[in-house]
Amino acid sequence: MEITSILGFIGALVIGVVLGLIGGGGSILTVPILVYLLGINPVLATAYSLFVVGVSSLTGALQNIKKKLVDFRTAIVFAIPAFIAVYLTRRFLVPSIPEELFYVGDFLVTRDIGIMVFFALIMLLASYSMIRGKCVNCDDDEAEIHYNYPMIILEGLIVGVITGIVGAGGGFLIIPALVMLAKLPMKKAVATSLLIIAIKSLIGFLGDVETMEIDWTFLLSFTAFSLIGIVLGVWLNKFIEGSKLKRSFGWFTLVMGIYIILKEIWL
Repeated sequence: MEITSILGFIGALVIGVVLGLIGGGGSILTVPILVYLLGINPVLATAYSLFVVGVSSLTGALQNIKKKLVDFRTAIVFAIPAFIAVYLTRRFLVPSIPEELFYVGDFLVTRDIGIMVFFALIMLLASYSMIRGKCVNCDDDEAEIHYNYPMIILEGLIVGVITGIVGAGGGFLIIPALVMLAKLPMKKAVATSLLIIAIKSLIGFLGDVETMEIDWTFLLSFTAFSLIGIVLGVWLNKFIEGSKLKRSFGWFTLVMGIYIILKEIWL
């Protein structure tokens, strides 16, 4: 096995550890690992990312359901428009994107470059959200829950489209939305977000099964390593302060986002 393949599967472990520790962020690593370490086409990589993140998040969501941390009412209101948006995006929008998008001077922006740059911009937004690390009701588990249905539905649609294009679960967008729009305490927001991410990502992946050739042996092996990482991450969560880890991962995400933009456009 080549060194890049070994590093790729080690990366799968890291993806799981990150999800287990902070309840999100796995997809921020998944696409770059698949593209740059394992040499997978960016469009196919976003499809694989949906499956890996979906299965991994479902594992975490089931654990949180047992702990009664999932707010099903909020999950349903947010998830239905997100499910529809991500499926339609993967099924119709992504396949319709032309191979050659446009020129900037003499530089041709292809579909693969466009997807990676868009993904990098999402990473920069994610890094800002994690580095800032401020929220309301973070520790107030008894806070009253309010439902701003129109805004929750709109946020669900937006996150669904973004998820469909870049293969990211969107936890960094979902969690702040649940805290601000539904007034969920942070623990419940993270738990509910994992359930939304899981089902949304897996439904989005269904749109790819019909249009792409999936290497199931590789995908299931990669996902298995990620699941092992989640078990390790949940265990490590007992010893590491989540807020500090989230901020550190935010800085790492910022550097990765800048690197991808530089690599795709200038390097």
